[in-house]
Amino acid sequence: MTAHTSGEDSARTSRRMFLVGGGVVATGLLVPWYFAGRGAPSAGIAATRGPGLSANAFVHVAPDDTVTVWLAKSEMGQGVYTGLTQILGEELDVDPRRIKVEFAPVDAAFNHPHVPMQFTGGSMSTNSSYEQLRKAGATARAMLVAAAARRWSLAAASLETTDGQVVGGGQRAKYGDLAIDASELAPPRDVTLKDPAKFRYIGRSLRRLDSPQKITGRAQFGIDVIRPDMAHAAIARPPMFGGAVRSVDDRAARAVAGVLDVRQIAAGVAVLATNTWSARQGRDALEIEWAPGAEPDFSLATLRTRYQALLREPGAIATNTGDAAAALGNGARSLDVEYELPYLAHACMEPLNCVAQVTEHSCEIWTGTQMQTADRDAAAALLGFKPEQVSIHTTFLGGGFGRRGNPRADFVLEAVELAKAAGRPVKVTWTREDDMRGGWYRPFGLSRVRAAVDAAGLPIAWLHTIAAQPVLRGTQFEGFIPPGAPDPTVAEGAADMPYAIANLRVEVHEGASPVPVQWWRSVGHSHTGFAVNGALDELAQLGGRDPLELRRALLAGKPRHLAVLNAAARRARWGEAQEPGHHLGIALQESFGSIVAQVAEVSVERGAVRVHRITCAIDCGFAVNPGGVIAQMESAVVFGLSAALYGEIGIEHGGAVQSNFDDYRLLRISEMPFVDTILVASDGPMGGAGEPGVPPVAPAVCNAIFAATGKRIRRLPITSSL
Repeated sequence: MTAHTSGEDSARTSRRMFLVGGGVVATGLLVPWYFAGRGAPSAGIAATRGPGLSANAFVHVAPDDTVTVWLAKSEMGQGVYTGLTQILGEELDVDPRRIKVEFAPVDAAFNHPHVPMQFTGGSMSTNSSYEQLRKAGATARAMLVAAAARRWSLAAASLETTDGQVVGGGQRAKYGDLAIDASELAPPRDVTLKDPAKFRYIGRSLRRLDSPQKITGRAQFGIDVIRPDMAHAAIARPPMFGGAVRSVDDRAARAVAGVLDVRQIAAGVAVLATNTWSARQGRDALEIEWAPGAEPDFSLATLRTRYQALLREPGAIATNTGDAAAALGNGARSLDVEYELPYLAHACMEPLNCVAQVTEHSCEIWTGTQMQTADRDAAAALLGFKPEQVSIHTTFLGGGFGRRGNPRADFVLEAVELAKAAGRPVKVTWTREDDMRGGWYRPFGLSRVRAAVDAAGLPIAWLHTIAAQPVLRGTQFEGFIPPGAPDPTVAEGAADMPYAIANLRVEVHEGASPVPVQWWRSVGHSHTGFAVNGALDELAQLGGRDPLELRRALLAGKPRHLAVLNAAARRARWGEAQEPGHHLGIALQESFGSIVAQVAEVSVERGAVRVHRITCAIDCGFAVNPGGVIAQMESAVVFGLSAALYGEIGIEHGGAVQSNFDDYRLLRISEMPFVDTILVASDGPMGGAGEPGVPPVAPAVCNAIFAATGKRIRRLPITSSL
């Protein structure tokens, strides 16, 4: 894969929410909370830092000239370990490659600037940390300059900094030499930030700073954590959703060499052993009778029938402009189509895991988490502790995609419950089968689109009805939903689509099932991006228009969207002759503050789909690390294409059908298309990169399949429909 870059081409939060894909917050307007980087760190943080300058919670300069940044965000492959360090290094004037990086403890100082929580999600890590870290670096730099000015009896304004040194008046001092003196000064209330024209690190591609650790095996993931006297646990979980233990015979399990104990917990029956293998062998030896859940015969077919009935009924209004129902009857031609998307697992490469150690007055947790504050508070509630009695050590995450931001802190509480019962550290490690069958999937959803075009082939009516389980209901974020309004995660990307259609109505039915669901990479946009872009192509055909030209017409008042759309189309040579048997499909989606258009080049032979190339254009505002954005677009193609071609969790007899990567396929290396990414320059606000590349993948590919075969794919995965 190669890529090209081109300029061408609780706080009081408003109830207009922006969505976090894997930890949620909302889309829109926020009332400012505070700048966590200003002022001294809390006493608990300061006590761990040793001598030197801790001007704020994010940065410390030690007398030995070590500069350390504490990241409030989790690194799960998305590149914040590098990008956020670039931001701090820029204002501190230190090469990011020589800054030591640590993951922050859970502390209010590291909360999101506008939300009283510490979490990673919604493709907000960079844009929510940008001002924080710039001010943190600038504050520390100003204090070091002030210390040098005092020492040399010079005016601070006469001094400059260069790569970790203060220079001026013929003198030079390393930051480390000034750290103690600087620590005795009061942090300035206001600092002047660099002129972006003088940036040395921000806006430039930088190789991943965490790669050496990962290549050499020094990087610690949650699964790597070992504590003295630690027991390993494997948990037998109900084979059906909502099931519970009726009876258990653990005699054979206790006889397995290495097994220490068997305990029944909220999640099922846990076997503790001296090693993971013995724990799993003991678990497999358990004889458990399970009580079924409330719907023991629940299946995907049952849910599909329920949702299809809901699509024929009026739903809660997510948006309503004009009179879509009346306009439908006035169109020259109309359509009435349904789109279906399956349950999907997050399928993180590193299985879920957690280590916990509980004493009479404290709890320590080691895990890869996306929701530090929520996990800490859940553990404290379980133990009857105050939140400050619980500490979390965030490790590297072997993939997250939202799953490691579980609203119930499920994999964390299992370890905490067992550690308290066992009186020793306990490590719980899920198997791949535990993960695939454990629920918390992307919701199953149906969309019905009724739309009409006029005599000129332009859409004049769009009535979109959606049925899907909401992901905010029943979570700590439910209070953000306005009274009487539907969960915004169900309709996002449809209710706020960028296309100019005069009569637009989107209705929502919040479905229910025994299957637990949560946010999945790109959240509701992974549903609506498929339905909206698919139906738009169907309207183009209905009105005798080219799919690209129709989008251009409907985006005439959106210059940023048009620039992205045109950049992708030009690079993909839309409208020009393609290689024999190759066909193009296009899709555009705005999500998480960024606009992404993709053109898929596809061939279909004997019913087999081959995606040869994805041309991807993104406007994410200013890119801190352009190379990181390109990498995220390539990652999104892998993730989105895996889901589009193969991804599906079926439900039968109340439980999941798939269990491992043999029946829940991911894209193979040999199937990976060439990905050509264009960064479209704009003066728009800084958007996200981790999730926005996912929604256009499936519709672009399916629209190309139609161009190749004349067959519409309205139900994913593609392999089940073609």
